[in-house]
Amino acid sequence: MEISTKFYDALLIAVGGSRAFNTDRMVVWSFGKGTTMLAITLPHDGQPATTGNGTMVALSVETPAKVDEMHAKAMELGGADEGAPGSRGKNFYGGYFRDPDGNKLNFFCSS
Repeated sequence: MEISTKFYDALLIAVGGSRAFNTDRMVVWSFGKGTTMLAITLPHDGQPATTGNGTMVALSVETPAKVDEMHAKAMELGGADEGAPGSRGKNFYGGYFRDPDGNKLNFFCSS
């Protein structure tokens, strides 16, 4: 939790996120009232946390330049590259990475 909390505290501030609340089992970031939230939690069943196979969180940003910036920031913070930023089909630009726990995410923009 400590490593992931530091990772997301530093990463999400660059896209307007901030820590909304936390408990001893969960940390939640928000992007404004009534908008998207991202949470990391200790598993409810008490078993070890595992990454989902085929699961990905996609975070929307305004421009391809912001995708590039956020992908680079994720790498700087210890993320692992899962696909450099670039065009992925018509009107979609994204950059993919894994967080320190191995969860797959991307920053993207579409037009």
